[in-house]
Amino acid sequence: MSETTAEVRQRIFVVDDDDAQRDSLVWLLESHGYAVEAFSRAEDFLGQWNPQFAGCLLLDVRMPGMSGLELFDELTRRHSVLPIIFITGHGDVALAVEAVKKGAVDFIEKPFSDKDILKLVSQCLETEIEERERRRNHADTGRRIARLTGREQQVLNLILAGKLNKQIADVLSISIKTVEVHRARMMEKMGASTLASLIRRVVSFEQRGGG
Repeated sequence: MSETTAEVRQRIFVVDDDDAQRDSLVWLLESHGYAVEAFSRAEDFLGQWNPQFAGCLLLDVRMPGMSGLELFDELTRRHSVLPIIFITGHGDVALAVEAVKKGAVDFIEKPFSDKDILKLVSQCLETEIEERERRRNHADTGRRIARLTGREQQVLNLILAGKLNKQIADVLSISIKTVEVHRARMMEKMGASTLASLIRRVVSFEQRGGG
């Protein structure tokens, strides 16, 4: 885990209009060392929402005013990456399943045990850390690629195409020694110590949509 990622403090946001259930969740989570912020209305949470929020959101499906599903749709529209776990009654399972298909992490049906909700939250937080690290690496790779010169970018593309130094030299009409210089500078700028690590980094970047 990177130092930057480790410094970000995760919080669990609870949005539920049921005072008893909300208070019970806050007590349970805080008693297990989690930082918790609770809201009785979806509108209140939306007013406080920040794209930099880290952790996860426990969200009741049905609430007066803006429902949990409507909040989920609005957060999706705002490109929020905060993982969402829906809290649902038996009659709302179909709605929660549909939300999971659209990007929610999971849902838990009332009544649920302390053990089950704690396990789900723990898994969600671990996944969120991993995803945040992937996003950080993606952004870092994009910045590194942007710093490459045109020739270094050409060398990178040809390496990714499986070309050897001699073949790259022939394609670009330059000497093998010049290819080696560009390649060394490109590797340094990309922060890659081996060819395999370079390829993994760039392929992962491209698979996640590039820049």
